[in-house]
Amino acid sequence: MINNIVKKQEKYKENTKNRGRILITCEDRPGIVAAVSEFLTDHEANIIDSSQYSTNPEGGKFFMRIEFECPGLQDRKAQLERDFKAIATNFQMEWKLFFVSELKRAAIFVSKELHCLRELLLEWENGDLVAEIPLVISNHADAKEYVESFGIPFVHIPASKENRAQAEQQQLQLLDEYNIDFVVLARYMQILTPNFVSSFNQNIINIHHSFLPAFVGAKPYDRAFERGVKLIGATSHYVTNDLDEGPIIEQDIKRVNHRDQAEDLKKNGRIVERSVLVRAVKWHNEDRIIVHGNKTVVF
Repeated sequence: MINNIVKKQEKYKENTKNRGRILITCEDRPGIVAAVSEFLTDHEANIIDSSQYSTNPEGGKFFMRIEFECPGLQDRKAQLERDFKAIATNFQMEWKLFFVSELKRAAIFVSKELHCLRELLLEWENGDLVAEIPLVISNHADAKEYVESFGIPFVHIPASKENRAQAEQQQLQLLDEYNIDFVVLARYMQILTPNFVSSFNQNIINIHHSFLPAFVGAKPYDRAFERGVKLIGATSHYVTNDLDEGPIIEQDIKRVNHRDQAEDLKKNGRIVERSVLVRAVKWHNEDRIIVHGNKTVVF
């Protein structure tokens, strides 16, 4: 299995070796799109996708995602980054340049419920989630056999309120050793400390099993049942130090009715959770998200 996945990734890297992406945030003013387009033209790059958004054309914030093909990009990376700085300085941009063939490395954290983990690994196996997944970390051993069937190392680190600092120290050490770019909390039922969150700022994606801002915290389906809701949902968001208050990436809902018990809500909710988390992870992996305050712009 792992050999087939590696072959797919190698083919993808070969096909995208000349492809780059730029994410831009700055104050809106005339000439931004023209300047970026001219820069890429001057560097023999062809724009293949471009999206932009302004909160207000008069003094608002401007956001842009642009994808391009540039012949010989592998040998021109440093030059592109160096030359773009002049435009970025002129427009006072916050910007990131990504090279598509450099696959991001994701670590998945999970506890006892495995439905989100399974969905992520199946998407990874079939080539629709093009990233490297060097390891899965869990505070329980339930996922060990399933994860290792994909050829992925599984690390069991018991974590609780009593040993949280020690557990996170081990986790962070592993993330550093494996050169992890972002973390996915696939129903990992532990609260992260500020130290952990700051180590991966805007690079920790969580799935919360309710349609935020409703039912923040633990047991949201039980509280939804008690409230008699007619819709249940799931929310994927970036993790901050405020519990379930981070910038929302994606949400979805499913209709329920008075016949559904709490367990029915949970069963239906898992369906929504899986799809919402996968979409959020893919968008992050494809450099489609720009965080603006406590909101996101998703291209």
